Amino acid sequence: MSAPTICPVCPHHCRLAPGETGICQARTNRKGYIVPSGYGVLASMALDPIEKKPLARFMPGSNILSIGFYGCNMRCPFCQNYTISQRAPKQNTRRVSPREVLADAADLKRTRGNIGVAYTYNEPLTNYEYVRDTAHLIHEAGMVNVLVTNGQCTDAVLSELLPDLDAVNVDLKGFRPEIYRACGGDLETTKHFIARTAAHCHVEVTTLIVPGLNDDPDDMAKEAAWLADVNPDLTLHLTRYFPMYRAVKPPTPIPTLNALKAVAEAHLSHVLLGNV
Repeated sequence: MSAPTICPVCPHHCRLAPGETGICQARTNRKGYIVPSGYGVLASMALDPIEKKPLARFMPGSNILSIGFYGCNMRCPFCQNYTISQRAPKQNTRRVSPREVLADAADLKRTRGNIGVAYTYNEPLTNYEYVRDTAHLIHEAGMVNVLVTNGQCTDAVLSELLPDLDAVNVDLKGFRPEIYRACGGDLETTKHFIARTAAHCHVEVTTLIVPGLNDDPDDMAKEAAWLADVNPDLTLHLTRYFPMYRAVKPPTPIPTLNALKAVAEAHLSHVLLGNV
């Protein structure tokens, strides 16, 4: 039997024997090469307002063609998109080539003012080769690329994508390593991702506030101060949690969100609430 191959995409570095699939459920060892299990298999495709990504300060008022795959390299028990991120959909998917996405994006640009493509809904970096190939075509056509991600990827992967990225929203789960361990990720990897992308393109950050997990004011002060050091003009979205997937706690109280917003605003000029 062939020796396992190490997946190079994220900090898990899954060791996969031929035929095995990584914890993201989206990358497989095929004859000694780690490849996307479903290159171009889309679980979602829609024209969305840019504010839904969420991006509040990048081409506001515009629409963007949003596509999503399946799989994720984290296991957040409160995942808001678990139906496609935590399992491979058994139906309602279709295979779409990068050139077909380009054609759809260009058609929507003519008819509905589309500005480009957003890679979103699940964790798109588990299928980063498809993102890379599509994003390059979109840029060549004079449109923009938006990435919505948890930031759990290696420098090598990010280096391939950065030249074609125009805006990124990064999901920052919290500001303590134990929060990331509980979700199957690594805090320092996401911090590094934020710092590196913010030096290249427009970046906004989203933190879903889950009661009892990441709603401590001291943690929020540290998070906001760190983000301000990266870029004091950076936008932070504090989003209200609702019970989804395996989480059963009641929704985040509105007063909690307002209090954390005030804490973050001591460091950042742009702090917005979502899902309220």
